[in-house]
Amino acid sequence: MYLDFINITTVSAAVLFIGTAGIIALPKPLDKVIMFALLQAGFVGMIVAAKYLDVAMAAAIFDSISTIILLIAIIKINEVRQKKKTSQEEENLA
Repeated sequence: MYLDFINITTVSAAVLFIGTAGIIALPKPLDKVIMFALLQAGFVGMIVAAKYLDVAMAAAIFDSISTIILLIAIIKINEVRQKKKTSQEEENLA
């Protein structure tokens, strides 16, 4: 009876919502990247469940590219924050 509820659509939707809640709730940027990967996995699973396999293939390729771009952006933001922090500390010392 309960096993009828477990199929690719419901599992993908659950993974998608867990990723969404994690992105909203977690404060650290790298934790958000992990949750973003979960969101992407759920999204691709939902596309596959709808039998749009060509769209799922494109989404899988673009999802990995967007994750790499997001990681690069996080690294750059951390560098800017560190430079700003060191410049403020130097101003306070002077």
